[in-house]
Amino acid sequence: MAKNPKNYNIAVVGATGAVGLEFLRCLERRRFPLSKIRLLASARSRGKKMLFNGKKVRVEELTENSFKDVDIAFFSAGSAVSKKFAPRAVRLGAVVLDNSSAFRMDPEVPLVIPEINPEALSGHKGIIANPNCSTIIAITPLWPIHQRNRIGRLIVATYQAASGAGAAAMVELLESTRAHLEERRYKNTVLPHPYAFNLFSHNSKVDPASGYNEEEIKMAKETRKIFADPDIRVSATCVRVPVLRAHSEALNFECERPIDADEVRAILRKAPGVKIVDDTNKNYFPMPQDASGQDNVLVGRIRQDASDPSGKSIALFVAGDQLLKGAALNAVQIAEVMIEKGIL
Repeated sequence: MAKNPKNYNIAVVGATGAVGLEFLRCLERRRFPLSKIRLLASARSRGKKMLFNGKKVRVEELTENSFKDVDIAFFSAGSAVSKKFAPRAVRLGAVVLDNSSAFRMDPEVPLVIPEINPEALSGHKGIIANPNCSTIIAITPLWPIHQRNRIGRLIVATYQAASGAGAAAMVELLESTRAHLEERRYKNTVLPHPYAFNLFSHNSKVDPASGYNEEEIKMAKETRKIFADPDIRVSATCVRVPVLRAHSEALNFECERPIDADEVRAILRKAPGVKIVDDTNKNYFPMPQDASGQDNVLVGRIRQDASDPSGKSIALFVAGDQLLKGAALNAVQIAEVMIEKGIL
Protein backbone atom coordinates (compact mmCIF):
# COMPACT_ATOMS: atom_id res chain seq x y z
CA MET A 1 0.00 0.00 0.00
CA ALA A 2 1.27 3.48 -0.84
CA LYS A 3 2.38 5.66 2.04
CA ASN A 4 -0.26 8.03 3.34
CA PRO A 5 0.41 10.68 6.00
CA LYS A 6 -3.02 10.22 7.57
CA ASN A 7 -3.88 7.65 10.20
CA TYR A 8 -7.48 6.55 10.49
CA ASN A 9 -9.88 5.93 13.34
CA ILE A 10 -11.23 2.41 12.87
CA ALA A 11 -14.26 0.59 14.25
CA VAL A 12 -14.78 -3.17 13.99
CA VAL A 13 -18.41 -4.23 14.41
CA GLY A 14 -18.69 -7.86 15.44
CA ALA A 15 -15.16 -7.75 16.81
CA THR A 16 -15.51 -10.90 18.92
CA GLY A 17 -16.70 -13.11 16.04
CA ALA A 18 -14.58 -15.27 13.74
CA VAL A 19 -14.36 -12.62 11.01
CA GLY A 20 -13.94 -9.85 13.58
CA LEU A 21 -10.85 -11.56 14.94
CA GLU A 22 -9.45 -11.81 11.42
CA PHE A 23 -10.08 -8.10 10.88
CA LEU A 24 -7.83 -7.38 13.86
CA ARG A 25 -5.14 -9.76 12.65
CA CYS A 26 -5.22 -8.35 9.11
CA LEU A 27 -5.06 -4.74 10.26
CA GLU A 28 -2.16 -5.60 12.55
CA ARG A 29 -0.24 -7.78 10.09
CA ARG A 30 -0.62 -5.35 7.19
CA ARG A 31 0.28 -2.37 9.39
CA PHE A 32 -2.83 -0.51 8.44
CA PRO A 33 -2.42 3.24 9.07
CA LEU A 34 -4.71 3.65 12.05
CA SER A 35 -4.76 6.08 14.94
CA LYS A 36 -7.42 4.54 17.15
CA ILE A 37 -9.43 1.33 17.04
CA ARG A 38 -12.86 0.78 18.55
CA LEU A 39 -14.08 -2.78 19.09
CA LEU A 40 -17.87 -3.09 18.99
CA ALA A 41 -20.09 -6.06 19.76
CA SER A 42 -23.32 -6.98 21.50
CA ALA A 43 -24.03 -6.17 25.14
CA ARG A 44 -22.97 -9.65 26.28
CA SER A 45 -19.39 -8.98 25.09
CA ARG A 46 -19.14 -5.53 26.64
CA GLY A 47 -16.03 -5.15 28.78
CA LYS A 48 -14.18 -8.08 27.24
CA LYS A 49 -10.50 -7.33 26.58
CA MET A 50 -8.95 -8.21 23.21
CA LEU A 51 -5.31 -7.96 22.21
CA PHE A 52 -4.39 -5.65 19.34
CA ASN A 53 -0.88 -4.49 18.48
CA GLY A 54 0.35 -5.74 21.82
CA LYS A 55 -2.23 -3.81 23.82
CA LYS A 56 -5.48 -4.85 25.46
CA VAL A 57 -8.50 -3.07 24.00
CA ARG A 58 -11.88 -3.12 25.74
CA VAL A 59 -14.92 -4.21 23.73
CA GLU A 60 -17.74 -1.66 23.72
CA GLU A 61 -21.44 -2.28 23.24
CA LEU A 62 -22.63 -1.31 19.77
CA THR A 63 -25.01 1.65 19.89
CA GLU A 64 -26.11 4.37 17.48
CA ASN A 65 -23.49 6.67 19.01
CA SER A 66 -20.59 4.27 18.49
CA PHE A 67 -19.35 5.89 15.29
CA LYS A 68 -18.51 9.42 16.37
CA ASP A 69 -15.07 10.37 14.96
CA VAL A 70 -14.78 7.00 13.16
CA ASP A 71 -13.28 7.14 9.65
CA ILE A 72 -13.72 3.48 8.61
CA ALA A 73 -16.13 0.93 10.06
CA PHE A 74 -15.66 -2.75 9.25
CA PHE A 75 -18.97 -4.57 9.78
CA SER A 76 -19.28 -8.32 10.28
CA ALA A 77 -22.22 -8.90 12.60
CA GLY A 78 -24.94 -10.03 10.20
CA SER A 79 -27.41 -8.33 7.88
CA ALA A 80 -29.82 -7.12 10.56
CA VAL A 81 -27.06 -5.27 12.42
CA SER A 82 -25.69 -3.80 9.18
CA LYS A 83 -29.11 -2.56 8.05
CA LYS A 84 -29.70 -0.90 11.41
CA PHE A 85 -26.30 0.63 12.13
CA ALA A 86 -24.44 1.10 8.82
CA PRO A 87 -26.57 4.08 7.64
CA ARG A 88 -26.09 5.66 11.07
CA ALA A 89 -22.32 5.22 10.81
CA VAL A 90 -22.34 6.89 7.38
CA ARG A 91 -24.38 9.83 8.70
CA LEU A 92 -21.73 10.34 11.38
CA GLY A 93 -19.02 10.47 8.72
CA ALA A 94 -17.68 6.91 8.55
CA VAL A 95 -17.12 4.82 5.44
CA VAL A 96 -18.66 1.38 6.00
CA LEU A 97 -17.12 -1.80 4.61
CA ASP A 98 -19.87 -4.35 5.15
CA ASN A 99 -19.28 -8.10 5.16
CA SER A 100 -22.97 -9.08 5.30
CA SER A 101 -25.43 -9.60 2.45
CA ALA A 102 -27.44 -6.52 3.47
CA PHE A 103 -26.34 -4.19 0.66
CA ARG A 104 -24.64 -6.41 -1.91
CA MET A 105 -27.32 -6.22 -4.56
CA ASP A 106 -28.24 -2.58 -3.93
CA PRO A 107 -27.46 -0.81 -7.24
CA GLU A 108 -26.22 2.21 -5.27
CA VAL A 109 -23.64 0.16 -3.33
CA PRO A 110 -20.35 -0.98 -4.90
CA LEU A 111 -19.70 -4.72 -4.57
CA VAL A 112 -15.95 -5.03 -4.79
CA ILE A 113 -13.07 -7.46 -5.13
CA PRO A 114 -9.96 -5.25 -5.42
CA GLU A 115 -8.28 -7.53 -7.97
CA ILE A 116 -11.36 -7.25 -10.22
CA ASN A 117 -13.31 -4.00 -10.01
CA PRO A 118 -11.58 -1.35 -7.86
CA GLU A 119 -12.94 1.33 -10.19
CA ALA A 120 -16.40 0.75 -8.67
CA LEU A 121 -15.18 2.34 -5.43
CA SER A 122 -15.04 5.85 -6.87
CA GLY A 123 -18.83 6.11 -6.90
CA HIS A 124 -19.45 4.99 -3.35
CA LYS A 125 -21.98 6.77 -1.14
CA GLY A 126 -20.59 5.68 2.19
CA ILE A 127 -21.21 1.93 2.09
CA ILE A 128 -19.13 -0.64 0.20
CA ALA A 129 -20.19 -4.29 0.22
CA ASN A 130 -17.85 -7.23 0.60
CA PRO A 131 -18.99 -10.09 -1.67
CA ASN A 132 -19.99 -13.51 -0.44
CA CYS A 133 -16.98 -15.64 0.49
CA SER A 134 -17.77 -18.35 -2.07
CA THR A 135 -18.06 -15.76 -4.82
CA ILE A 136 -14.72 -14.13 -3.97
CA ILE A 137 -12.85 -17.43 -3.91
CA ALA A 138 -14.42 -18.59 -7.18
CA ILE A 139 -14.10 -15.53 -9.37
CA THR A 140 -10.82 -13.94 -8.24
CA PRO A 141 -8.90 -16.42 -10.43
CA LEU A 142 -11.53 -16.35 -13.19
CA TRP A 143 -11.43 -12.59 -13.79
CA PRO A 144 -8.08 -12.43 -15.68
CA ILE A 145 -9.32 -15.27 -17.89
CA HIS A 146 -12.64 -13.50 -18.46
CA GLN A 147 -10.75 -10.37 -19.54
CA ARG A 148 -8.85 -12.30 -22.21
CA ASN A 149 -11.59 -14.64 -23.37
CA ARG A 150 -15.06 -13.89 -22.02
CA ILE A 151 -16.58 -16.61 -19.85
CA GLY A 152 -20.15 -17.15 -20.97
CA ARG A 153 -21.07 -19.96 -18.59
CA LEU A 154 -19.85 -21.03 -15.15
CA ILE A 155 -20.78 -24.17 -13.21
CA VAL A 156 -19.68 -24.32 -9.58
CA ALA A 157 -19.70 -26.99 -6.88
CA THR A 158 -18.59 -25.70 -3.48
CA TYR A 159 -17.11 -27.49 -0.47
CA GLN A 160 -17.68 -24.90 2.25
CA ALA A 161 -16.03 -24.76 5.65
CA ALA A 162 -17.62 -24.31 9.07
CA SER A 163 -16.22 -20.79 9.43
CA GLY A 164 -18.74 -19.55 6.87
CA ALA A 165 -21.44 -20.20 9.47
CA GLY A 166 -19.49 -18.44 12.23
CA ALA A 167 -17.32 -19.27 15.21
CA ALA A 168 -20.09 -21.32 16.83
CA ALA A 169 -20.21 -23.66 13.82
CA MET A 170 -16.43 -24.15 14.04
CA VAL A 171 -16.82 -25.12 17.69
CA GLU A 172 -19.67 -27.47 16.82
CA LEU A 173 -17.52 -29.21 14.21
CA LEU A 174 -14.68 -29.71 16.71
CA GLU A 175 -16.94 -30.87 19.54
CA SER A 176 -19.05 -33.18 17.41
CA THR A 177 -15.93 -34.75 15.90
CA ARG A 178 -14.48 -35.32 19.37
CA ALA A 179 -17.75 -36.86 20.51
CA HIS A 180 -17.92 -39.11 17.44
CA LEU A 181 -14.38 -40.41 18.02
CA GLU A 182 -15.18 -41.04 21.69
CA GLU A 183 -18.46 -42.74 20.72
CA ARG A 184 -20.49 -40.20 22.67
CA ARG A 185 -23.86 -38.81 21.65
CA TYR A 186 -23.79 -35.21 20.43
CA LYS A 187 -26.76 -32.95 19.72
CA ASN A 188 -26.07 -30.36 17.00
CA THR A 189 -27.54 -26.94 17.76
CA VAL A 190 -25.84 -24.57 15.29
CA LEU A 191 -26.18 -26.39 11.98
CA PRO A 192 -29.25 -28.40 10.92
CA HIS A 193 -27.47 -31.74 10.44
CA PRO A 194 -24.73 -33.75 12.16
CA TYR A 195 -21.42 -32.26 11.07
CA ALA A 196 -18.70 -34.73 12.06
CA PHE A 197 -17.76 -37.02 9.15
CA ASN A 198 -20.71 -35.69 7.18
CA LEU A 199 -21.57 -33.17 4.48
CA PHE A 200 -24.86 -31.62 3.50
CA SER A 201 -26.47 -29.06 1.25
CA HIS A 202 -25.66 -25.52 2.33
CA ASN A 203 -27.71 -24.44 5.32
CA SER A 204 -29.48 -21.54 3.62
CA LYS A 205 -33.11 -21.31 2.58
CA VAL A 206 -34.09 -23.03 -0.66
CA ASP A 207 -36.17 -21.09 -3.17
CA PRO A 208 -39.06 -23.46 -4.00
CA ALA A 209 -39.53 -22.01 -7.46
CA SER A 210 -35.98 -22.48 -8.74
CA GLY A 211 -34.67 -25.17 -6.38
CA TYR A 212 -31.55 -23.10 -5.68
CA ASN A 213 -30.64 -22.07 -2.15
CA GLU A 214 -29.71 -18.53 -1.11
CA GLU A 215 -25.97 -19.19 -1.24
CA GLU A 216 -26.22 -20.47 -4.81
CA ILE A 217 -28.36 -17.53 -5.88
CA LYS A 218 -25.88 -15.11 -4.29
CA MET A 219 -23.03 -16.56 -6.31
CA ALA A 220 -24.87 -16.06 -9.58
CA LYS A 221 -26.11 -12.55 -8.90
CA GLU A 222 -22.87 -11.30 -7.36
CA THR A 223 -20.73 -12.65 -10.21
CA ARG A 224 -22.85 -10.75 -12.73
CA LYS A 225 -22.61 -7.53 -10.72
CA ILE A 226 -18.85 -7.71 -10.03
CA PHE A 227 -18.00 -8.68 -13.61
CA ALA A 228 -20.47 -6.05 -14.89
CA ASP A 229 -21.74 -8.80 -17.17
CA PRO A 230 -25.48 -9.43 -16.73
CA ASP A 231 -25.48 -12.18 -19.35
CA ILE A 232 -22.98 -14.59 -17.79
CA ARG A 233 -24.76 -17.85 -16.97
CA VAL A 234 -23.97 -19.28 -13.52
CA SER A 235 -25.19 -22.45 -11.82
CA ALA A 236 -23.92 -23.36 -8.36
CA THR A 237 -24.35 -26.29 -5.99
CA CYS A 238 -23.22 -25.29 -2.50
CA VAL A 239 -22.34 -27.90 0.11
CA ARG A 240 -21.15 -27.65 3.71
CA VAL A 241 -18.20 -29.97 4.48
CA PRO A 242 -16.40 -30.77 7.77
CA VAL A 243 -13.49 -28.38 7.28
CA LEU A 244 -12.73 -25.55 9.69
CA ARG A 245 -11.93 -22.40 7.69
CA ALA A 246 -11.09 -22.79 4.00
CA HIS A 247 -13.61 -23.20 1.18
CA SER A 248 -12.84 -25.34 -1.87
CA GLU A 249 -14.69 -25.16 -5.17
CA ALA A 250 -14.81 -27.15 -8.39
CA LEU A 251 -15.22 -24.74 -11.31
CA ASN A 252 -16.13 -25.50 -14.89
CA PHE A 253 -16.32 -22.57 -17.28
CA GLU A 254 -17.00 -22.11 -20.98
CA CYS A 255 -15.35 -19.27 -22.89
CA GLU A 256 -16.48 -17.60 -26.08
CA ARG A 257 -13.44 -18.86 -27.98
CA PRO A 258 -11.35 -22.02 -27.68
CA ILE A 259 -8.90 -22.00 -24.78
CA ASP A 260 -6.53 -24.64 -23.43
CA ALA A 261 -5.05 -25.49 -20.05
CA ASP A 262 -1.60 -24.10 -20.86
CA GLU A 263 -3.10 -20.73 -21.75
CA VAL A 264 -5.05 -20.69 -18.49
CA ARG A 265 -1.89 -21.47 -16.51
CA ALA A 266 0.00 -18.71 -18.30
CA ILE A 267 -2.73 -16.20 -17.45
CA LEU A 268 -2.96 -17.28 -13.82
CA ARG A 269 0.80 -17.15 -13.24
CA LYS A 270 0.55 -13.36 -13.57
CA ALA A 271 -2.80 -12.97 -11.80
CA PRO A 272 -2.91 -11.02 -8.52
CA GLY A 273 -4.30 -12.82 -5.48
CA VAL A 274 -3.76 -16.24 -7.03
CA LYS A 275 -1.23 -19.05 -6.48
CA ILE A 276 -1.03 -22.06 -8.80
CA VAL A 277 -0.81 -25.42 -6.99
CA ASP A 278 -0.98 -27.90 -9.84
CA ASP A 279 1.54 -30.74 -9.51
CA THR A 280 0.22 -33.64 -11.57
CA ASN A 281 3.25 -35.85 -10.94
CA LYS A 282 2.83 -35.68 -7.17
CA ASN A 283 -0.97 -35.55 -7.37
CA TYR A 284 -0.77 -32.35 -5.30
CA PHE A 285 -3.48 -29.76 -5.80
CA PRO A 286 -5.32 -27.10 -3.75
CA MET A 287 -6.38 -28.31 -0.31
CA PRO A 288 -8.10 -26.46 2.52
CA GLN A 289 -5.30 -27.31 4.93
CA ASP A 290 -2.86 -25.44 2.67
CA ALA A 291 -5.22 -22.56 1.91
CA SER A 292 -5.92 -21.90 5.60
CA GLY A 293 -3.97 -18.85 6.70
CA GLN A 294 -2.99 -17.88 3.15
CA ASP A 295 -3.98 -14.61 1.49
CA ASN A 296 -3.98 -16.08 -2.03
CA VAL A 297 -6.58 -18.31 -3.65
CA LEU A 298 -4.95 -21.62 -4.59
CA VAL A 299 -5.74 -22.91 -8.09
CA GLY A 300 -5.06 -26.34 -9.61
CA ARG A 301 -6.47 -29.37 -11.44
CA ILE A 302 -6.38 -27.13 -14.51
CA ARG A 303 -7.51 -29.24 -17.47
CA GLN A 304 -9.50 -29.18 -20.66
CA ASP A 305 -13.10 -30.25 -20.23
CA ALA A 306 -13.15 -33.48 -22.22
CA SER A 307 -16.94 -33.32 -22.55
CA ASP A 308 -16.82 -30.15 -24.69
CA PRO A 309 -15.61 -30.91 -28.23
CA SER A 310 -15.48 -27.18 -29.06
CA GLY A 311 -12.39 -26.72 -26.86
CA LYS A 312 -13.96 -23.73 -25.11
CA SER A 313 -14.33 -25.26 -21.63
CA ILE A 314 -11.90 -25.64 -18.73
CA ALA A 315 -12.24 -27.45 -15.41
CA LEU A 316 -10.22 -26.48 -12.34
CA PHE A 317 -10.24 -26.61 -8.55
CA VAL A 318 -9.68 -23.77 -6.08
CA ALA A 319 -9.26 -23.37 -2.33
CA GLY A 320 -9.24 -20.16 -0.32
CA ASP A 321 -9.35 -19.08 3.30
CA GLN A 322 -12.95 -18.12 4.02
CA LEU A 323 -12.03 -15.83 6.89
CA LEU A 324 -9.22 -14.07 4.99
CA LYS A 325 -9.74 -13.51 1.27
CA GLY A 326 -13.33 -14.64 1.66
CA ALA A 327 -14.05 -11.98 4.26
CA ALA A 328 -11.70 -9.83 6.39
CA LEU A 329 -8.72 -9.56 4.05
CA ASN A 330 -10.85 -8.53 1.08
CA ALA A 331 -12.43 -5.72 3.12
CA VAL A 332 -9.07 -4.49 4.41
CA GLN A 333 -7.72 -4.56 0.84
CA ILE A 334 -10.69 -2.43 -0.25
CA ALA A 335 -9.81 0.15 2.40
CA GLU A 336 -6.17 0.11 1.28
CA VAL A 337 -7.16 0.72 -2.32
CA MET A 338 -9.40 3.60 -1.28
CA ILE A 339 -6.51 5.18 0.61
CA GLU A 340 -4.20 4.71 -2.39
CA LYS A 341 -6.74 6.31 -4.71
CA GLY A 342 -7.47 9.15 -2.30
CA ILE A 343 -11.18 8.36 -2.13
CA LEU A 344 -11.40 7.67 1.58
